[in-house]
Amino acid sequence: MASYLTVMVVAVVATALSVPPLRIVSRRSGAMAHPSDRSVHAQPTPLLGGTALLIGVLAGLAAAWFLDDLDAVFATPGNVVGVVTAAVVMWLTGLVDDLRDISPPAKVAGMVLSGSMLTLVGLTIIYFRVPFVGFTVLPPDLSALVTVVWVVGMANLVNLIDGLDGLAAGIVAIASGAFFLYGWELLDEGILDPSNVGPLVAIATAGACIGFLPFNFNPASIFMGDSGALMLGVLLASSTIAVGGQSDDPFSGQSWFFFAPLVLPLVILAVPLIDTLFAILRRATKRRGVATADKEHLHHRLMDLGHGHRRAVLIMWAWTAVLSGFVLFPVYTGRGDAIVPIGLAALGLLLFTLFAPTLIRRAAARG
Repeated sequence: MASYLTVMVVAVVATALSVPPLRIVSRRSGAMAHPSDRSVHAQPTPLLGGTALLIGVLAGLAAAWFLDDLDAVFATPGNVVGVVTAAVVMWLTGLVDDLRDISPPAKVAGMVLSGSMLTLVGLTIIYFRVPFVGFTVLPPDLSALVTVVWVVGMANLVNLIDGLDGLAAGIVAIASGAFFLYGWELLDEGILDPSNVGPLVAIATAGACIGFLPFNFNPASIFMGDSGALMLGVLLASSTIAVGGQSDDPFSGQSWFFFAPLVLPLVILAVPLIDTLFAILRRATKRRGVATADKEHLHHRLMDLGHGHRRAVLIMWAWTAVLSGFVLFPVYTGRGDAIVPIGLAALGLLLFTLFAPTLIRRAAARG
């Protein structure tokens, strides 16, 4: 655990140190996000934060190379090289879009290329558990296809929730941290091979997001842009594929049968996932392109309810944390009785989400 924590600290520091010079470069090069009717920020804001996230992740992985406890991960470095290549391709795809506004098909092509990098090194979804159905071993061609679809889905999920300062970075930090803890438990139980790259990628991703948040939380002094959001998506996909798609041990289903490994990130990311699905349906019914931006996401609706910018972000972080606890408790204890306290926490958070603005306004009126 100490080695993984070292990786996280290096990623945090490297990301934080790279933000100030990147803000200067962003201003001088004109790489700025300007206010529009589809955004909530009022001032032009530097847009090269994705590069800081990439630097943080790469620094964390480089630090891991020198840690003896993690030698097994680099014994066959193909998976690490594949993840880095996929992340760089996705970062570059997003960066071009940030600077030049490329077409949606071109962006999807970059995502497919990124996912293909993982398949070339064998980092694919081989074992697939479907809740209520059972266990399936995917043939190579279908495995590659499912892997690319998983990468494209995760990248778009993170990109679509990147609508408020700190929202995407915070949710990915919580999700990556939760998935690292899941992978670490499998390592500790001897179920996951020490050479598995998943926990390492997850902890480096969490560290980069943590290092970025002080500069990205409202009022943000830098945005991650599509370069950061898409890259975080492929890193999430990589870690979940490595842990969930390449292990055939039944441990993950012993506590609650529906906790197939690839379901875990979907549970943890349920709030942005639901938001993404509704966005697709909403735009389809209005005959708009799926990539067409609007201000009808969950975080926009929270603000319409009366929550401020920061509170809306904190509420969505809280939902992600509650769902992470819902997933991790049975994994670590082998028991499912956390449903009562976690259910109460979810109920309390729901009541706060719905009624806090009204109560606060009434209290202010009395005062």
